[in-house]
Amino acid sequence: MISSSTVVTSVVEKLRQALARGQWRSGDMLPGQRELAEQLGISRPSLREAVTVLETLGLVRALPGKGVLVLDADAALPEPGIDTSASASLADVLELRYTLEPFIVGLVAQSANSHDIGQLRLTLMDMREALDADDSEAGVKAYIALHEALFALTTNPIFQSVVQQTSNALKQSADMLRNSPEHLAARLKESNAVVRAIRERNSAEASAQMRQHILAEGQRMGIQLNIPDEHPRP
Repeated sequence: MISSSTVVTSVVEKLRQALARGQWRSGDMLPGQRELAEQLGISRPSLREAVTVLETLGLVRALPGKGVLVLDADAALPEPGIDTSASASLADVLELRYTLEPFIVGLVAQSANSHDIGQLRLTLMDMREALDADDSEAGVKAYIALHEALFALTTNPIFQSVVQQTSNALKQSADMLRNSPEHLAARLKESNAVVRAIRERNSAEASAQMRQHILAEGQRMGIQLNIPDEHPRP
């Protein structure tokens, strides 16, 4: 079954692409909800959620009793070739991860079903096999795949574009992740603790374990993160 968040994310992307192509220009009104929902083959509630996301992005505004006004069609897509993760430092990446991932895994602990958890555990097995085989390349791929799987389970469609930047940055920093078997073993142990907390539906523990993992990643990379005082270091 396709989750509602997946449908909404897909609709947001379709509408952004349509705006970028000039199908509707700044100052135009989008078709009525019923017509647009039929064109996209989705329910009206899903369309309303997508419009809310586009409002948050500053692309449209819902006018009660009038419809949806296009505010800035030209901003529907970023300029070609621009990837903010490309210019980010490893410290920038870790700070973003520290901000987002503990919250995300806390949500996942509340919403993940048995199939989701099974997929996460399969990825942990891939990490274990890479460790046993002393295959750093496979270990990095499994580690990144685990975090991409966690990102994919978020039920908030606005997170999707942000966590994609994190995923891109993780891939770009892969060389730093290929350090030693001891580090892969530590990542596996820490990731196991996160997934265990998710399996136990313990949101607070999942978040705490993810924070500790990201801080440990910083230490392994020689990076001292600036973190809020209310989050003491482990």
